[in-house]
Amino acid sequence: MVGSYTEWVRHRTDDELLALLSARPDLSTPAPSTLRSLAARAASRTSLDRALSHLDAGTLQVLESLLALSDGGRPVGAEEVAAALGAPGASTAVGRLLDAARTAALVWDDGDGVHPAPGLDEVLGPYPAGLGPVRDAPPTAPPALDDLPPGARPILDALAWGPPVGVVPPPGTAPRDAVDALVGSGLLLRSDGRHVLLPRDVGLTLRDGRTHREPDLAPPRPTGREVPAAGADAEAATAALETVRQVARLITSWDDAPPATLRAGGLGVRDLRRTALLLDTDEPTAALVVELAASAGLVTDDGDAPASYVPTTRADTWEEHDDAERWAWLATAWLTSRRTPWQVGSRDEKGVLRAPLSPDLHRPWVPRLRAQVLDALAAQPGTALTPDDVLAVLRWHSPRAVPPEAALAGLLREASLLGVTGAGALSSPGAALRRSGTDPATTPDGPDPTDAARALRVVLPTEVDEVLLQGDLTGIVPGRPSPGLARLLDQAADVESRGAATTVRFSTASVTRALDHGRSGPELLAELADRSPVPVPQPLEYLVKDTARRHEAVRVGSATSYVRAADPTALAGLADDPRLAGLGLVRLAPTVLAAAVPAAELHEALRERGLLSGLEGPDGRPLGPVRRSVRLDRTAWSRRPAAPVRDTTAEARTALVARLRGTSAGSTSPSGSNGAALPDGGTPARVSLSAGDGPPAAGAVVGHGASEPGDALAVLHDALREGRTVRIEMVGGSGTLVRRELKPMRLDGGRLRALDPQREAELTVAVHRIASVEPVD
Repeated sequence: MVGSYTEWVRHRTDDELLALLSARPDLSTPAPSTLRSLAARAASRTSLDRALSHLDAGTLQVLESLLALSDGGRPVGAEEVAAALGAPGASTAVGRLLDAARTAALVWDDGDGVHPAPGLDEVLGPYPAGLGPVRDAPPTAPPALDDLPPGARPILDALAWGPPVGVVPPPGTAPRDAVDALVGSGLLLRSDGRHVLLPRDVGLTLRDGRTHREPDLAPPRPTGREVPAAGADAEAATAALETVRQVARLITSWDDAPPATLRAGGLGVRDLRRTALLLDTDEPTAALVVELAASAGLVTDDGDAPASYVPTTRADTWEEHDDAERWAWLATAWLTSRRTPWQVGSRDEKGVLRAPLSPDLHRPWVPRLRAQVLDALAAQPGTALTPDDVLAVLRWHSPRAVPPEAALAGLLREASLLGVTGAGALSSPGAALRRSGTDPATTPDGPDPTDAARALRVVLPTEVDEVLLQGDLTGIVPGRPSPGLARLLDQAADVESRGAATTVRFSTASVTRALDHGRSGPELLAELADRSPVPVPQPLEYLVKDTARRHEAVRVGSATSYVRAADPTALAGLADDPRLAGLGLVRLAPTVLAAAVPAAELHEALRERGLLSGLEGPDGRPLGPVRRSVRLDRTAWSRRPAAPVRDTTAEARTALVARLRGTSAGSTSPSGSNGAALPDGGTPARVSLSAGDGPPAAGAVVGHGASEPGDALAVLHDALREGRTVRIEMVGGSGTLVRRELKPMRLDGGRLRALDPQREAELTVAVHRIASVEPVD
């Protein structure tokens, strides 16, 4: 049997410590030095707040009932908690919740029952379950509620289910007389001149021994609307194909005309409006498409001056895959993205408009919320849930961290546009995407898109690789076009309508666009003929040939330098010399060659070949020696110290537990210390709070643990909870060490308020002036 929370933590097995660090990863960052430090951190308000923020409503109810029933520190069993919740038949479920809380060190047991962790009452508030404070001297018998003065029962009923604080009525009124009578009989307590409190024992009596009106141990199940699986998958497939098409269109457009980057980062309003017109959609959807492409690494800021957004080499790889794989690539990027596209168009705290790709749209909690939304949808397959339905489920799962309604609505809209949901229900591809990573925010390698691509491929309609060309310069695609056909039509035609079949129209502008992408007129006609079951109509053939003829009549190119000679024989063979292939030489005339390298580099290459050349300026006059500029390695500018990666792997936790166990097992009692061996092999040691602020004061005798302030804080917290006395060495006003036995009364704000029993006086000591703390037997 163990007698304190710290002792209980130190009694944990290695497997139980690993489970604790896994349930509460913040306890290992930074790594504690001893098990006593681990216990102190687990009972700290910051860590408890973080742990409670992820608990569901059922577990919180169990913890509140435990706090209400364990007044005075008595142990409580699962059956007693279940009865207090009004669910006596749910003791097994309550036991499971208590076991989970015990794993996370939110409760501890002494062999006779369960106790709440120290500090839990501060985090959950002074009135657990709406019940008032515990009397300093609890009555020996239940409060008598049979013979109450007139008007007293309504006052008690109003305070019974909380909050247990009431305002005292004005003097001379009947309610005031009733309140005074209740105070006189001990059924109410005065907290100050204006307020009264309903004691906890009276509240439990009024509630018939229950701590909550209704048990809330299971998540809600909204009714929703039933959706056939085939219907959800069909709608999801249509949305997925549309998203892939829009991203592909965006890449093609930004490859031709990259939009500028705002000075503060992001895409400008005009460029967003232009992108929405290009994609034939509204601006919020266009913003989502832009954010999807950026999250998947398909577009990025080129870093030039002025900067612009351009496709990346990953976009070339992405375009080589089929529709299912391209969608899976986008969907997995969305699943792990920390971006908030739904905030585009809103204004921040300074009134600045939020733009797509803006750094202000980064939120670290988005992946976790996205996973919670998919979990809520997966819990009711075949059911379409509204944002209010999903919010009710999430409010139960994390009542202390309810997500914003705007964020929830935005994520559900994104899931619908991406095809993760169909008709409001989770689709088969969406379910496969969810299974690919249970917690995408912490998965080291990210979700695997293979299963999601396979699931979408099953529900997609069959691909077609032909287009029916017609004499009015239109074409009809009878189904879902293959990637090759889609790229061809995206470059050479404009879409007029979409549906079961897609209608496209060829025009001078669309054919010019195809020629600009490197296709020649004969190549374009040959490819259209291969993909059409009928011969290419004559109007389309004339259109392509006429546009190609005009397209080839005038050519524009770029050259960095040139070389000219009076005699054509001096340049003979230079353009075909393999040793000069890196110069990019192109013959423009018998006496003129263009090059793709700077003039100084071209000059040196020709000199090395044995050709005597001279440098000239734009006006043709000779130049002197040209000093070559030093080339900068652009990658060097992007090298920054990597942020420390939080190691939460199982191997790191195992190593930490082994080190904690080894530190505790190797502890030895300092000279002159009191106490028998501790359960883990250590001894009650004298420990220091000032080790982190510098060396101990001159003459200080510091025992084992002097370098661990966490141990000293744990000793003080234990003494506070148990009302015990400690020996404290502290630096006095003259700078010398003073050793006194004190009874801690309060530790807050870096100051310790304690009682000196020998002098019968209180004193306040700054924590940084305490050299060591030693528990008294």
